[in-house]
This record gives sequence, C-alpha cells and structure tokens, in this order.
Amino acid sequence: MEDRNANIIAVVSIINLIIFIILARILLNLTEPFFLILGACVAAILAVIVFYFIRRRFQRRRRNLETIIASEGKELRIEYSFLRKVAGLPTKFRSKELEEATDNWKSMIGQGASGSVFKGSLKDGTAVAVKRIQHEEERGGKEFRSEISAIASVQHVNLVRLYGYCAQSNNLHFLVYDFIPKGALSNWIFPRPSSAVNNDCRGCLSWQQRLKVGIDVAKALSYLHHDCRSKILHLDVKPENILLDENYNAVVSDFGISKLMNPDDSRVRTSIRGTRGYIAPEWLLGLGASEKSDVFSYGIVLLELIGGRRSVRSIGGDGEGSKRKFEYFPKIVAEKLRAGKIMEVVDQRLLDLGDIDENEVRKMVHVALWCIQHKARGRPSMVQVVKWLEGRTAVEQPPETKMMVVDLLSSGINDEEGGWQNRNNRKKPGVVARVASQITGCLPRVPNSTSMSKSNTFTYTMSMVSPR
Repeated sequence: MEDRNANIIAVVSIINLIIFIILARILLNLTEPFFLILGACVAAILAVIVFYFIRRRFQRRRRNLETIIASEGKELRIEYSFLRKVAGLPTKFRSKELEEATDNWKSMIGQGASGSVFKGSLKDGTAVAVKRIQHEEERGGKEFRSEISAIASVQHVNLVRLYGYCAQSNNLHFLVYDFIPKGALSNWIFPRPSSAVNNDCRGCLSWQQRLKVGIDVAKALSYLHHDCRSKILHLDVKPENILLDENYNAVVSDFGISKLMNPDDSRVRTSIRGTRGYIAPEWLLGLGASEKSDVFSYGIVLLELIGGRRSVRSIGGDGEGSKRKFEYFPKIVAEKLRAGKIMEVVDQRLLDLGDIDENEVRKMVHVALWCIQHKARGRPSMVQVVKWLEGRTAVEQPPETKMMVVDLLSSGINDEEGGWQNRNNRKKPGVVARVASQITGCLPRVPNSTSMSKSNTFTYTMSMVSPR
C-alpha cells in the first residue's frame, strides 16, 4: 500500500509539471521566463524519476532482507521446537488450541481437589489429558508452578509425560499430559460398590500385575529422589495418582503439591496437604517433609495393593453423639504377620483366582512395614525398596513399629462435615503431644521455629489435612 501511494504521487507530480510547462508555453511564448520555468520543471521531473528508481531499488532490497529474515526465523522456530521436543521440554499452548483439542471440554475423565482432567487430541492425533486448574490466585498459581517445575525436565518411563501448558490471566491454568488409557490404579484394586457407575472401566489386577505396579512406582520414586539434580518430593502418593497404561505399567502423576529439595537438605517445611491415611506422621505433626515421607505413602499403597482395601476405614459412630472409630489396615497386617496368618490379609478376589506365592506376599508385606516405620530414619530409601522387590537383596524381618496414625485418628478428628479440615477441632492435644514425643527424636529441630510452641503445632496440624 505504501509503495502504491508513492508511485501515484510520483506520476501525479510529473503530470502536473508537464501541464505547467504547457501552460507556460501558451502564456509566455518563447520568452526568457518560459525557458527558466522549463528548465526548473525538467529538473524537477528528472529528480522525481531518479527518486522513484532509487526508492524502488531500496524497496526491493528491503523485501529481500525481510524474506531472508522470515525464512531464518522460521528455521529457528522449527529448530527450537525440535530441540524442545528432543529435550522433553513442554510446549506453550494457546487456550483456543486446548478448547479445540478437548472439543470444548466435553469429555471429563477425572476430577479432584487440584482440578479437572479432560481427554483430548492434538492436531497431530496425539491423545492427551488436559488438566484444568482453577483456584484462587495464590493456590492455583502455586500448584501450576509446582507441577511445571517438578516434572518439566524429568524423563522416566514410569512418570507421566508433560506435553505443554497454558497460563491465562484469570487464574485459569492448563497442563497437557500424555493420555494414560487404563486410568487410576484405584479403579483396579478396590472392589467397586454395587451402585457404582462406569463399571466398564474397572477391573481387578492379578497378583503379578500388582507386584509389577509396586516395582514401577518404586522405580519412579527412586528416580525422583536420587537421580535428579534436585530431589523431587511427590508428597501425594496414592492409588488415585498412579495411572495404568495399555500394558498395565504404572505411571506416577499429579505433582500439584510436590516440592523441589536441595540434595544437602534433610527435609523441607511446607503446609500439610494430602490425603488422610497416606501422610507420614512427622509431616502430619508439622515436623517437615522429606523423601522418607514419600516412602511412608508408598508403603501404604503397597499394603493396599496386597489387601485390595483402603488403609483407613471408618467404623461405627452412626448413632447421635457417638464417636466415630477407625480401622487401620496396616495394624491388622502387622498383627496377622505376627500370628503367622499373613494370607488372611490378601485381597479375597486374588485368593479366588489362585496362583499366589505366600513367600512373595510375605516379602511385600515386609517391604511395606519397613516403609511405614514411625521414625523416618528407620525407613529404607526407594533404591533399597527396588532392590528388595526385584529380589536382588533379601528383606529382613521389619521391627515392630508404633502405628502413629491410629493415635492421631483417635485424637478427636472426625469425618463430620468439614471435620477433617476444620481448624477449630483441637481435641485431645495430649494424645497428639504424646505421639509427637515418640517421633521427634528421629528428626532435628526445625530452624527458626522456636517462636511456635509445640502445643500449637500439634493441635492444629491435623486440621490442615484435606481429603482428596
């Protein structure tokens, strides 16, 4: 458009000068003033012509340079995209692209406290799971950054792959993951209620499949704890956050509350968030979290794999004014192990199928009980757990451990509406303090925490736990 306007101005200028020469010839004849005007007009016409050709030459050079720059820029973008894919770095998506990929958010495949998950398909046909996080600005942004920082650069066959992300200004964030077809592990180990819907996506894993899942999850956590530049604490290991691919291999997902930890640090201070029954006692008491907190959660998951039931089950307490009681599966397992009746804790569906080696069951139980030792320093590393499960080293008989969670559950925190999250439910602080006194010997004091009294810590930390 700019070139066209310049050409029009040049042509109009030359025509006007020629018309002016003709008029001067008619009015002045061949007098001296006419020749002066003629010379000036011819000079002006030549100047316009020269300016036109000079400008045209520079415009041609500019277009050539723009073409070269655009071509190089395209090559750089292609190379940058290629390098990001090679390095496994996530891609930034636009919200419109994700809307098209998920068909305007029609297929929801999961929902939790950290957000909703939708199935979608990228333009190249890749099946993805898009996690939509929408919370208040601080919490939603924190979970989004936690997942990005924790899993953006990690590469492991048993960790969910992050394809990309999208951040909007309205506290809405999206994470694009590889789609894992078989869904959550919880759908495959816990018996479904008779009133359950979508039963077609559920089943029962065989004993060998459960053993394989236990090894896969152990390898993933071992990689996060020991093979990354910074330790990555998952802090929410549970069956709902373990997915199964088409070959029933386990894939650890949901890093919404994960933490990065320097290799030299022994633990980190963080607010208590997680799921009842899977949180390590030292973290539940406000003493900080470490990789041993993940080991505890893993031990609980291992016991649930064996028994096909939740680790914590509420019983009684239906009458008005009666206190709710809890049945703690790890305590039952420990008692059955001492009584020599370990097969009684195995999922009845597996017993019906048969082909279960009691020695393998005993080995898995021993590993699980090592992992849930009440003192963090008594728990093994995930590297050692992998060696035990793969049979590279023998598992010794675990020492008896105090089931701390039993005392914590009996401290008055109930399941009434908002009970588990209600910070005003501060009952039986003496019980909590007694539990804490048994565990504090295994952890150093937290720096800069002298201003917080022990009683305050013990009485409100349980209220921070949210069911997810």
